[in-house]
Amino acid sequence: MYLEKFETMEVMMLMSIINMKLRNDFSGDLDDLTKTHAIDRRLLETKLATADLKFDPTLGRFL
Repeated sequence: MYLEKFETMEVMMLMSIINMKLRNDFSGDLDDLTKTHAIDRRLLETKLATADLKFDPTLGRFL
């Protein structure tokens, strides 16, 4: 999956992919995911916020 192109993805699909990767590959660590995929965490959170999605660090996923 090419998350580097996340800005052009549909928001709900992006959330699904990000949450799956957080769960399966990164133990809920958003910083690790964004560093590994060389994406800007702030831009990712801004994109997901357009659908009122926010990262919950306790759960390690976007809600």
